[in-house]
Amino acid sequence: MPFFDHEVETMPRDDRQALQLDRLRTMIDQLDGTNRFITEKLREAGMSAADLRTQDDLARLPFTSKAELRDAQAVDPPLGTNATFPPSAYTRFHQTSGTSGKPIQVLDTVESWDWWGRCWGYVLAGAGVTAEDRLFVAFSFGPFIGFWSAVEGARQLGTLMIPGGGRNSQQRLALMKELGVTAVICTPTYALRLAEVARETGFDLGELPVRRVIVAGEPGANIPATKLRIEDTWDARCFDHGGASEVGAHSFECEPQPGGTHVIESEFIVEVLDPETGEPLPAGETGELVITNLGRLGFPVIRYRTRDLVRLNPEPCECGRTFARFEGGLIGRADDMVVVRGVNVFPSAIENLVRRVDGVDEYRATVSTDHAMRQLSIEIEVADQSDPEAIRTAVQESIQNTLGLRPTVTVVPRDSLPRFKLKGKRFSVQD
Repeated sequence: MPFFDHEVETMPRDDRQALQLDRLRTMIDQLDGTNRFITEKLREAGMSAADLRTQDDLARLPFTSKAELRDAQAVDPPLGTNATFPPSAYTRFHQTSGTSGKPIQVLDTVESWDWWGRCWGYVLAGAGVTAEDRLFVAFSFGPFIGFWSAVEGARQLGTLMIPGGGRNSQQRLALMKELGVTAVICTPTYALRLAEVARETGFDLGELPVRRVIVAGEPGANIPATKLRIEDTWDARCFDHGGASEVGAHSFECEPQPGGTHVIESEFIVEVLDPETGEPLPAGETGELVITNLGRLGFPVIRYRTRDLVRLNPEPCECGRTFARFEGGLIGRADDMVVVRGVNVFPSAIENLVRRVDGVDEYRATVSTDHAMRQLSIEIEVADQSDPEAIRTAVQESIQNTLGLRPTVTVVPRDSLPRFKLKGKRFSVQD
């Protein structure tokens, strides 16, 4: 079983919590007086590093929200007040995708970027990637932090990294074949798109020696039907990963895949709280992930409200790791749920139900309001040589039988729905 840092990953829980607390105190001491954003929060709470005697004391610090980070940046762009060092210390610029508002710019020092790579080292090693692999990064490199950090992780593992930028899908598939790629990193959406292009162009994915598909950037590998479809089309195992530009790469799936992602507890402290009250929830209950990173001094976040919903399992895993797990990965987002005719609907649930139906190549779901009543409409594209009406009925019944909600399902012409290489945008609400 490959590990990135065997000692840390198998450390007894009490020892690791002591390590977390020591790193937290050291970090707070370094940030106090040098990082304006964090210093203001410490003054607001009347705390210093010396006041962090146990991990429970972390709860005395105020939360951090995405809106606060965005506002802090507006005060003194481009770095903003959440910058610990002078501008000359920063060597990496990235920004969030902007799916939930104006993008946040995130900058890293050399040390912080090494930390990012370390986090991705856990992700890659957890999926079984070693120095013997040939890792293809199917990504056009822009300011989104996405897979830039995966490149650094591959470097730290000693893995041959093959960049896929500057090519279309057919060219990427050809290069994978030419170089004998054994592992691929991309979004779940693009893994399925590459498989679609392979089918349309007569490219045999079976000729590729790919044994691992590691996905990130959006939900997918935590959605059973999507994960199964990726694994079936690629004849390879699919591995999940969780993270965010403003937080870091915080969780990964191990080889036994017990149904969740391991938290990199050496680099993060996680809390699971009631989204409404902010009160802590016991292990096993679903709540909002609140996270503190411990190694990104250049752009730290303390008690960051991710709005992601998780369910924490602290029990050791069969892989040998004692890192806690998010059961089912990132389950959804607290602010994504939509009520349609009395039914709570999450985008991830719709994707799972649509992807269960063979023959659906792409889809788009829209919630609209008609006479004060919300309606769910789904457009689907079906694969060639399929029975469109049978597939349309199967999608409708899949959702109706599971959610008790009857959507309007329409088959649309081929290539009429958008295709995505990064985050797919398939669910919208029109009020």
